[in-house]
Amino acid sequence: MRAVKRTAAVLLLVAPMVAFAPARVDAADQHDIDAAKSTAQFSIEHIFVDRVTGTVPIVSGSVTTAPGSPMPLAVTAVLDPARIKTDEPDRDAALSGPDYFDAKNYPTWTFSGKKVTVTGPAECTIEGLLTIHGVAQPERLEVAVRGDAAHPTYHAIAHIDRHAFGMRGARLDPVIGNQADITLDIVVN
Repeated sequence: MRAVKRTAAVLLLVAPMVAFAPARVDAADQHDIDAAKSTAQFSIEHIFVDRVTGTVPIVSGSVTTAPGSPMPLAVTAVLDPARIKTDEPDRDAALSGPDYFDAKNYPTWTFSGKKVTVTGPAECTIEGLLTIHGVAQPERLEVAVRGDAAHPTYHAIAHIDRHAFGMRGARLDPVIGNQADITLDIVVN
């Protein structure tokens, strides 16, 4: 009988602690990036043609969200600089070459972001590490979130300094801008 009373007393003491303990979030939804429907575009000033624009294929990645929410908690992406496209084959070859992206020695660009700051009902910033040309730098994406938890899409903008990643094209470096504007449109599966 004493054991039953002790057990009941312990339960009465522990029950309120359990009832008001914060819920653990063990689950998260991971969405793979749909590489066929997602795009990464860039634009950079060039003294002879105003701006050069192009695309770099997104080959893989994922967006992690809290269950029932389209807002990202983390994001990863892998891009392929060997398949850069500016609609000018000679320029594409030069950009993929050793003076700029050196795609032979650095075949992927990666971004991994885990610091998310919600800035509006459907907006956030994601801070993470961007690796281009073998150089990793902290970068920030400004993200607009669209869709619902089952079908989220993302529009992100970043501004990067190409010199910070060691990209200095020898003879044309003075006529090319330092800042590249990056736009990502991400669709997930």
